[in-house]
Parts: sequence; C-alpha cells; structure tokens
Amino acid sequence: MQLGLILLLLYLLMFPVTAMVPILRDLTGGRYPDLSEFEQHLFMSANMLGALLFAPIAGLLSDAWGRRKPIIVLAMLVNGLAVWMLVLDWPYAGYLAWRLLEGCAHISALSLLMAMASEQNRGPLASSATQGIGGTMGLVGAAISLGVASGAPLGGLIGREGAEWVLRLGGSLLLLLGMLAALALRESGAGRTRASTGQLARALRQNLGLRLPYAFAFVDRLTVGVIVSTLSLYLSSQIGMDALQIGLIMALFLVPFALLTYPAGLLSRRWNPVRMMFVGSIAYGLTLAAVGLVAPGQIAWLMFAGGVVASLMYAPSLVLVAVLALAEQKALAMGGFNLAGSLGFVLGPLTGGALVALFSTLQLPAYPLTFILVGLLELLWVALFIPWETTCPADRQ
Repeated sequence: MQLGLILLLLYLLMFPVTAMVPILRDLTGGRYPDLSEFEQHLFMSANMLGALLFAPIAGLLSDAWGRRKPIIVLAMLVNGLAVWMLVLDWPYAGYLAWRLLEGCAHISALSLLMAMASEQNRGPLASSATQGIGGTMGLVGAAISLGVASGAPLGGLIGREGAEWVLRLGGSLLLLLGMLAALALRESGAGRTRASTGQLARALRQNLGLRLPYAFAFVDRLTVGVIVSTLSLYLSSQIGMDALQIGLIMALFLVPFALLTYPAGLLSRRWNPVRMMFVGSIAYGLTLAAVGLVAPGQIAWLMFAGGVVASLMYAPSLVLVAVLALAEQKALAMGGFNLAGSLGFVLGPLTGGALVALFSTLQLPAYPLTFILVGLLELLWVALFIPWETTCPADRQ
C-alpha cells in the first residue's frame, strides 16, 4: 500500500516540471523579449542548479536524522510556493532565483521518495509483489518517467490557454501533494542507523561500484537537458510548432520510455545491467544525433525510437544504485544519483545553448551540429567506461 502511494507521489511530482517544457519559449522570450538564446536556456539550468546543490544535502540530513517524511512534506510545500511565485512579475534574475529554489525543493522530495521506495522492497511480501529490487526500482523509474511523459503533453494543452495557467495549476498540485504526504505517508523504519554525515560521505566515496551508475546518470541527464531546452526551442523557432505539438513530440519520446522502464528493471535481474546501460546508451546516442539530420516529419518517429532504447539505460542505473547502497546509505546513495543527474541537467541546457550560439556565430547549421555532438557524447561515454564492466559488482541482486 505504501509503495503504491510513493509511486503516485513520484508520478504527480513530475507533472509541473515537464509541463513547462512545451511552453519554454513563452516563459522566457515571451515574457522577456530581449533574452538571447543562451539566456533562455538558463531557465532550465537554474532549476537543475538548485537540484545539484540540494541532492546530497537532503539525503545526508535524512539518513543522519533517521526520518524522511517531514523533509518530503516541507519540500513539496516549498516546491509549490516557488512555482506559484513564477506567475508574478520579477526581474529575470529574480525569476531564475525562484527556479533555483524550486529545484532545491523538488530534488529533496524526489530523492527521499526514491529512498523510501527502495526500502519497501524488504520482506517476503514486498519481494513477491515487485519481483525484488529490480522490479521495485523499475516501478520507481516507470512512475517518474510516466509523470514526465504525462506532464509534457498536458503542459502543451494547458499552455494554449496561457503559460501562466501551467504555473498556477502546477503550483496548486504540489501544495496538494504536500498535504497528501503529510496525511498518508508513513516512515518505513528501514535503514535507520544514525551514522554521522561524515561517516556516510566516507562510505560513499569508498563504494567504487556506485560511480558507474552515477557517471551514466550524469551524461544521460545532460542529453535530456538538451532535449527539453534546445530541442524545444528548435521545434518552436526553426520548425514553427506550437506548444501542443511540442508536447506531443515530447510524449512520443517519454511515453514508451515510461512504459518500458519497469520491464527493463525486471530484465536487469536476468541480464547484466551494466551491459544494458551500454547498449541503451549507444542506441540512444545515435538516435539523438540523427534528430537534426532528418526531415521535420520524421522527428516524431525518431523520438519514439529514442524513448524505447532510453529505457534500457535508465532502469539498470537505478537498479545498480539500489543494489550497491548499504541500508544506512539509501537516501544518500539516491541523493548522489540525483546529484550526478542534476549536474548533467545543469550542463545540458548550458551546453546546448553555448553550442547553438557558437555554431550560429560561425554560420554553421547550429541545431543539427549540436544534436550530433551531444548524441556522440553517449558513445564516447560507453567507450570510456567499458573497462568498468568487469569490475562493477552488478550481481548482488
């Protein structure tokens, strides 16, 4: 029952974040007409910079304190307030400051809910219901990615009535989630050895196996950062799609990704999860590289294919973190995973914006070259980390 509630909270928590993707142009250049392409990309990076700062802090505090629920409830309420504040008129610096706070709160709730989910796997009932840790983390990944997939087209639909409606409804949803968590969420009581933050940090540094899923979380989220910023701007400014069309394009990528994440988590119990990450990353990188080379009518099919192969790299990375982390490090390990991902997401829009600006200055095809370089980064990552396959203890399931 609690696992179902946690999955519901994870699913709905992602709505407000991705609902903003189809209306990125309206939230940035539409409200601040003098912004450059790079400055518009900062809107997505500010949120992830907050996540980068708070991903380890929330996990450390929770593991040391031995409680998750109070931090989750507070984080959701602050997240809702920050989204509501975006409705008001601010100088662009103040606008980005609220995005920063939003990211801090969002990642705190996300990391600790993921840690609680990993603790629900204990005991014979949980194991039979979810097919072990692979199934549990596959469900977690599916809930998150399905929330992302649902938020994008919904944001595009609501955004047709005005971008501010996306902010108002998203902020209200987050406040309701905070109240639901306060009333219904229960502490699991698992993994509550109150180690000091110093001991936890040292233990994490010594756990070399975790560095592999962290590295791939970084590069995968970097490419996703490019998709939700650079690709969104490309579809609106270069191809002329409206918010609903952009939302549907994003959904074609995210829906198959969401639906296949749970099966991929189960599959990782039979296949080597490290090899699954490598194969998925190669296929996903080639797909992203091709986005800028195909005709506009083919982008939808390409994004659908990208969503299918992306599930092969996301679920195994979650499984590796859950398997390798010690009981007293669950929240910290999930926080570290989200920290790596958040760092990638911060750099994704910045990388996309910088490359587009650079290639535009050189009078080269800016967007196609940006997608090619970022896609090839996935292949480079696989080449760099292939030697880790034989050293990562991926068989503890």
